[in-house]
Amino acid sequence: MPTITNDNALRSFIDALSFDRQRALGVRFAGAVAGLSQDSRLARAFQTAAAKEATAADLEEAMRVAKTIAINTYTACGKDTDWMAQAEHFVAAALWAALAPAEQHAGKSTPAWKAAMQARMARNCAMIESGEGGVSNEAARQYQAAAEFVS
Repeated sequence: MPTITNDNALRSFIDALSFDRQRALGVRFAGAVAGLSQDSRLARAFQTAAAKEATAADLEEAMRVAKTIAINTYTACGKDTDWMAQAEHFVAAALWAALAPAEQHAGKSTPAWKAAMQARMARNCAMIESGEGGVSNEAARQYQAAAEFVS
């Protein structure tokens, strides 16, 4: 199991994965914050994305659902009244990033990296809402998840 303790190591690890494995890891990162959303459509999209028997069409539909929710909740960002609405936006954006086709990532961030960053934003919004923050943070959880992903 590789040792991943910082973002540079995480990025190198992700870059060495095939696109399909990057997507799978991105879904895992997004799934770690799925509980911050109360939208049942997004919950179903997460179930589809995690299903081993999901077809390409199933994944495309899950991506469309996540994209729609991310776009519709975008207006919550920047408002200082509802941090959980902002968290939900970032949860949806994380799944959207993980499931987006390769051509949407060409020359840009990888699906797993972008999903990781969106998941961190979701967790930050939830921490602001609750007024709590612990020693363990989303980045550290992602390092652990990536290291475990190999096995």
